[in-house]
Amino acid sequence: MSVADPAATVGSLGERGLLRHLRGRIPQGPGVLLGIGDDAAAVATSAVTLVTTDVMVDGVHFRRDWSPARLVGRKALSVNLSDIAAMGGGGQYATVSLCLPRDLPLAFVDGFYDGLLERAAEVGVEIVGGNVAASSCLTIDVTLMGSSERLLRRQGALPGDLVVVTGTLGAAAAGLRFLARGARIDADQALIEVGGVSPGATDDLRRCLVAHLDPAPPLSLARALGQQDLVHAAMDLSDGLSGDLAWMCEESLVSAWIDSSSIPVEPSAARLEREGGDNGFSLALHGGEDYQLLLAVPSSGWDALREVAAVWDVPVTAVGEFAPGPPGVSVKFGEALRRLRPGAHDHFTTPAREERRDPLRGS
Repeated sequence: MSVADPAATVGSLGERGLLRHLRGRIPQGPGVLLGIGDDAAAVATSAVTLVTTDVMVDGVHFRRDWSPARLVGRKALSVNLSDIAAMGGGGQYATVSLCLPRDLPLAFVDGFYDGLLERAAEVGVEIVGGNVAASSCLTIDVTLMGSSERLLRRQGALPGDLVVVTGTLGAAAAGLRFLARGARIDADQALIEVGGVSPGATDDLRRCLVAHLDPAPPLSLARALGQQDLVHAAMDLSDGLSGDLAWMCEESLVSAWIDSSSIPVEPSAARLEREGGDNGFSLALHGGEDYQLLLAVPSSGWDALREVAAVWDVPVTAVGEFAPGPPGVSVKFGEALRRLRPGAHDHFTTPAREERRDPLRGS
């Protein structure tokens, strides 16, 4: 069976045939001394190299029946780019390990690499190697190397710093909710199934589906923050504002409060949620997978941060403040202050799902 045969499966090609096929697709770019083909790649790196890895498992992080392969490829790299960005850096080299069911169509693997290589070209990342193995479950593991002039960390927030988020929140969580209801987009991000959404809300639906399936972290702004002394701490918003802010508080040994009226709920998510009688606030607070930045910003640097963010056309919102005290997060509703129980995603703690039902409790 020909490698180019659209009906081929990875099992029909075999390991070496699949590797030859993939090697033929992946270019060797600047800084790559040895790419795919040897036991290890050889690349030129900076004095300080950032390294991150993220795994995507079918049925846990995505579902193949509602995730176009091209978008899975784009997201697999983007979630790693977000981690490097949160450290104030940019990506350079990536390796990709795939655990593949034997009956997986080669067309899915090619679609995946279409998106992966497209995203890599957009951000200047070279794919330099990886691995393939047979598995009963499709699993994608990307390791990304990058560099930063000034490392940003989760620890470092100080009492009096502003709690700042980039972009808007809640769109990805809304997109996931409507994927579960049958909404779909194709590989080109065109809406093909509306999942019961009213005709007037299809633009909002598509925006939220794209936010979940093809996230766009603020990479240029993050790299700029790594070159300037504007923030005390940073991390990406992957598991939800409530949980990620609590984590930053723990790492920095401070507390924080946020104003419920200041949280930048994505308007498309809010409009979709209103159709079901909600306002999108819970999605923005707990939903996760926004891949925006959470920053601890000294009040004296707020104006300078806004100027830098404006250059890259990234909205920034001060949603609260860090304060002295034991690590923890509270939410202000008008003059009332209530302790927040994080409702962020946790792979291993089953009760976390129950906590999402009532994340706010009296202080």
